[in-house]
Amino acid sequence: MAKEPMLKFVDVGRDMPKKRAPDLRRQDFDEIYAEYANEKAAEQASRCSQCGVPYCQTHCPLHNNIPDWLRLTAQGRLREAYDISQSTNTFPEICGRICPQDRLCEGNCVIENSGHGTVTIGSVEKYITDTAFQNGWVQPIRPVAERSESVAIIGAGPGGLAAADRLRRQGVQVTVYDRYDRAGGLLTYGIPGFKLEKDIVMQRIDQLADGGVAFVMNCNVGTDIQFQEIQDKHQAILIATGVYDSRELKAPGSGANGIVRAIDYLTASNRKNFGDDVPEYDSGDLNADGKNVVVIGGGDTAMDCVRTAIRQGAESVKCLYRRDKANMPGSQREVSNAEEEGVEFVWLSAPKGFTGADHVSGVIVQKMRLGTPDASGRQAPEIIEGADYVEYADLVIKALGFSPENIPTLWNVPELEVTRWGTVMADFQTHETNLKGVYACGDIQRGASLVVWAIRDGREAADAILERFSQVTRIAAE
Repeated sequence: MAKEPMLKFVDVGRDMPKKRAPDLRRQDFDEIYAEYANEKAAEQASRCSQCGVPYCQTHCPLHNNIPDWLRLTAQGRLREAYDISQSTNTFPEICGRICPQDRLCEGNCVIENSGHGTVTIGSVEKYITDTAFQNGWVQPIRPVAERSESVAIIGAGPGGLAAADRLRRQGVQVTVYDRYDRAGGLLTYGIPGFKLEKDIVMQRIDQLADGGVAFVMNCNVGTDIQFQEIQDKHQAILIATGVYDSRELKAPGSGANGIVRAIDYLTASNRKNFGDDVPEYDSGDLNADGKNVVVIGGGDTAMDCVRTAIRQGAESVKCLYRRDKANMPGSQREVSNAEEEGVEFVWLSAPKGFTGADHVSGVIVQKMRLGTPDASGRQAPEIIEGADYVEYADLVIKALGFSPENIPTLWNVPELEVTRWGTVMADFQTHETNLKGVYACGDIQRGASLVVWAIRDGREAADAILERFSQVTRIAAE
């Protein structure tokens, strides 16, 4: 009888892929983790306990069949593992790289909670699909039959691309409209290459284009094309724009030069790494080289900013966050990586104002302490009076989160209903808005969230659109 390949978590310790040394990875934007070898991937997958109630799967927004593809990987059946992984996740190689597994699947692993160290789910997921691409197992999109229905997707981020993939595989004619010159949204221009190398994103976009998805780039709805024009051309519309309106700081001196938005800073860096001409980077406005940098915020975007500044050659990089490390919303893994690379975290600190006349010279910091829990259950930060000081800075990056743009006004669609937060109001199962045939998914529906949630929303919206087309066909046949 063959030896059981699983349940080895007692004998085999948790082992992540090797990380490049901090002094080396500070010098470039390449990914910091090496790839698993076949034997190591199988070894780490074999640690899965194959528990009867897989909490890893339950806590994955896509409900990926994680125990199944871990078992197949441990058995060396990688092509089958890829097939199962791809069946629930449109972009597993992307999620394997950027999902906060420590808060989702890995953080809820049964053997982690029993003290044996979680299975390295994200790294195995990444390995499976990278191997699939290398071996030609990722098949091109070739619908069995073409359909006459046409869908417009506004926004080429993860939600829109996931929907495009699902619709196109069913033969639907898909056109994606996006304001940028490259598809991918924040996958392309927001997330740095050391977390997600851009050829990984481009290979999926190439697959969609090769499969018949039409991309209309550099296209702003409301100016370059009107929403009504898009409605006239297509039988359904999916709004998947994401949220790009950066939250602002209302503090004395906040209008000084040298205080910039995270999205502008990260976009400039990513464009430069594509080889684009970026005047704002070359002038130093959006470049941290030689500067003392302060990043304000505690989420994953803030982590992207501090680690980018390190790679650009900043003299010093500090991150101000109003709570402590345990209450930080960003990935603890990212915090650890940033600390290794030389970022200094200034906990329990918040900006009160800024010094400098024309150009910022420092951040007036007010020290905080944690008080009673707020409405979310987290301890609310309270100001410690008389503890203010100045943190000197040549460049201040605001990473305070994102809010939705005013789509009804921008697109001249006043009848489109939005929530009191400005997100598009849509059913959370069908994703249909109050306008018939118009759907919404991802951050523009749920607010700023994770890529994995956008992928789930996009897949669900595509399924709802397909069901609507089927209903129309059935009615017409009766």
